[in-house]
Amino acid sequence: MAGSGSELPGAGLTAAAALVLTPLATQTATARTASSAPPRAAAAVTQTPGMDVSSHQGNVNWSYWWGQGMKFAYVKATEGTSYKNPYFAQQYNGSYKVGMIRGAYHFAVPSSSSGTAQADYFVNNGGGWSRDGKTLPGVLDIEYNPYGATCYGLSQAGMRSWIAAFTSRYKARTGRDAVIYTTTDWWTRCTGNTSQFSQTNPLWIARYNTSVGTLPAGWSYYTFWQYTDSPLDKNRFNGDLSRLKALALG
Repeated sequence: MAGSGSELPGAGLTAAAALVLTPLATQTATARTASSAPPRAAAAVTQTPGMDVSSHQGNVNWSYWWGQGMKFAYVKATEGTSYKNPYFAQQYNGSYKVGMIRGAYHFAVPSSSSGTAQADYFVNNGGGWSRDGKTLPGVLDIEYNPYGATCYGLSQAGMRSWIAAFTSRYKARTGRDAVIYTTTDWWTRCTGNTSQFSQTNPLWIARYNTSVGTLPAGWSYYTFWQYTDSPLDKNRFNGDLSRLKALALG
């Protein structure tokens, strides 16, 4: 990207739990059956393809990408408190008009202003949310600094405080928890691999590979995965289209 769904518990009991709930006389037979039965193959998780864009892509041919199977798009809206994507309207509205579920993202520059100020700037310039079923919660894109020090001159504690200020202000303004886009390496170096946000903020992990690899602390699963930047940033939502729509509805 760069500045340039909940897991459901299994419905059935494990073999061990079933033994606790069955009469003693039948436990041996139950255990024998459980131990001799072939293991069940894990159900394949359906993933939904999508993309993200910024001013680098200019005016996007959304009909083409819809035809390529893209079902959602995230569009860069703002950076810091002084930059607005000049192509935002074409990209944000165009993706919506072809049928995609879309959302906006903010590229964080923690060295330039507070998390609260940047959240306000984002919401005021395209990063809001509405319960129309086609608008995803906004994204805090927090990653490597293209302008200087990797962690923007902040300590790990300072970075955690900055992120907390942004996410709390975003929720106060929109009613939604912002998605956090990052890499495991940056998150580890610059936040101390905190798990502070893992119970509230969906994770969008960036890793250009065939697997997501190790996730940041606390997140047991990812919501979005950016897996390539060729020919542009492509992503997968970790669920089927119905779950993506549920995320949009809040």
